[in-house]
Amino acid sequence: MAADTQDPSDDQDANKAPEGREEQEQIAQPETPEEQAESGEKEEKPVATKRLLALSLGALGVSYGDIGTSPLYALRECFKGSSTLQPTDANVMGILSLIFWALILVVSIKYMMFITKANNNGEGGMLALVALLNPWRKDAGRHSHRLLKLGVFGTALLYGSFMLTPAISVSSAVEGLNVATTAFESYVIPITIAILIGLFAIQSRGTAAVGVVFGPVMIIWFTCLGGLGIYGIVQEPSVLAAINPWHAVDFFIRNRWTGFVVLGAVFLVMTGGEAMYADMGHFGRRPIRLAWFCLVLPALLLNYYGQGAMLLHTQGAAANQPFYLLAPGWALYPLVVLATCATVIASQAVISGAFSLTRQAVQLGQLPPMRLFQTSSEEFGQIYVPTLNWLLMIATIGLVIGFGSSTALAWAYGVGISFAMTITSIMAYFVMRERWDWSRWIAMPLVGAFLLIDLPFFGANLLKIPHGGWFPVTTAIIVCTIMATWRRGRELLRKRLTDNEPMPLDELMRSLQTDETIRVGGTAIFLTGNEAGTPPMLLHHLQHNRVLHKQVLLMTVRTEDVPRIPASDRLEIEDLGQGVHRVIARYGFMQNPNVPVAVRLCEHFGIDVDMDTVTFYVGRATIIPTEEVPGMMLWREKLFAFMSRNAIQPTSYYKVPPDHVIELGLRVEI
Repeated sequence: MAADTQDPSDDQDANKAPEGREEQEQIAQPETPEEQAESGEKEEKPVATKRLLALSLGALGVSYGDIGTSPLYALRECFKGSSTLQPTDANVMGILSLIFWALILVVSIKYMMFITKANNNGEGGMLALVALLNPWRKDAGRHSHRLLKLGVFGTALLYGSFMLTPAISVSSAVEGLNVATTAFESYVIPITIAILIGLFAIQSRGTAAVGVVFGPVMIIWFTCLGGLGIYGIVQEPSVLAAINPWHAVDFFIRNRWTGFVVLGAVFLVMTGGEAMYADMGHFGRRPIRLAWFCLVLPALLLNYYGQGAMLLHTQGAAANQPFYLLAPGWALYPLVVLATCATVIASQAVISGAFSLTRQAVQLGQLPPMRLFQTSSEEFGQIYVPTLNWLLMIATIGLVIGFGSSTALAWAYGVGISFAMTITSIMAYFVMRERWDWSRWIAMPLVGAFLLIDLPFFGANLLKIPHGGWFPVTTAIIVCTIMATWRRGRELLRKRLTDNEPMPLDELMRSLQTDETIRVGGTAIFLTGNEAGTPPMLLHHLQHNRVLHKQVLLMTVRTEDVPRIPASDRLEIEDLGQGVHRVIARYGFMQNPNVPVAVRLCEHFGIDVDMDTVTFYVGRATIIPTEEVPGMMLWREKLFAFMSRNAIQPTSYYKVPPDHVIELGLRVEI
């Protein structure tokens, strides 16, 4: 990865980390797509038992908050959200059967056993699947480009869900106060907003720190879920018969269309599955699976069945708040406090998932480079994205105010995630075939079985669009437009600069040998992302100044897909003649590039550089939107120009001394 005058959209910057933090900072920037796509499923390194348990604890506090707080509202919405479905014994048994098999088939089998295997150097999420399929390769078929668009749209869909999850989770917990008294009714929204502001404010401390704090709380939460579930089941043990899938089949036979509509509410029990997959890079596949099977899944099933047992025991009288009414009266207020803490953690799950997907989108060239903070020296996936953090906070608070209640938010929730889960299944088929070399006769029936579950849930959620489901769809369209504009704009910019390049590198070397260009003492270092061609800023410099340093380094900083690269393998140097050298500095993704240090390493190759007199040249293109040059629609060109102007610059990130930098500007019409 490198700063590139041929593609100023790749510029990066880094400022000091927030005060009081010592973690290293990383600015994400697109790598060559082919480099990103080389990564595939890799065998996870052995982890010591103590470390594995610590990561699993962190996963509880980050990855499972979303799905772990679904019992607050999922079963309630199956009856309260549907005006016609009554909480009869048969309907309760049918809903419980659907919940059981949804968690087993979708989360446990589809995601835990198969989808999490599709990781890009440990990173999960929609764009990890895109990278594995490598749709940028030269021999990519038409379906690869379609999958790229599908994956990008699926990623865009998740951003709407990332905004909705904190809103519905926290508000549903605070609404528990209304079960005991109506005195807090007018304070639910203010309390919810205050909690959300506090949550987003602590994100700069890093995922690891948040996970360590939240992990123990989630152990208490899941233990409480299981305990309440057992308490309810003991009162009505016959509820365990709902494990039989016939109850789900009978539910659809009796309710028909209403049963299909209720699938949109049943889907709420597994909305955290995609966020969990996106969070995988924060902790690793093994800790994620250990936490799920040992604690999360048993606690969820026990609680849902406990709520169902209570509904059977009370003849459906508690359908308005089955979660809170499951608890004894004396435990209500402590449970509200604990539930509020858990929903804050649920919000953390999707926030960290949003950070992961955003970093991947930047690396794959789908979003402009932005400031990212690496918050852990041991786990590459643990990051903090300030800009996204505050945008999510504003959107989430707006949703709380706009919708007014968790029930209203439930109608908006699920559309984006259900579509994303369907897209994940489709893309998983191509990963199985192209990356894992699975037989069609194995991959097709397996993915077909996934789609037989995903598509009905997706269809049921589409019915929510008129009632609020339009929000994640609208958000997806906006985000997808930004992504498509950024990628297309970068392609046009590269093409304009390449087409306008007046002199190939070999011709430039010959001209330096014969022309009268004045060569002055010292060293000039041109930072460029082009590892083969002539940097446009070098030609721009020669054209206007007619002078060149006696020693010239064309330096490219490349980030590889390995954690660390030793100093002995840091540099690749090619002597181009006439005092010009091509230098490629290679870093691992856990290392912070430092150009001055890399330049000093050049001494081992016989290149002496006086760091007190060296001059760094960095290019920056000014985009001029115009209708005269074929490209995009004018409004998209203006959007791309705006994003380019606000793209992160490379000098701070590369630790380049600012008083040794000369920035050369180029005006490019697109």
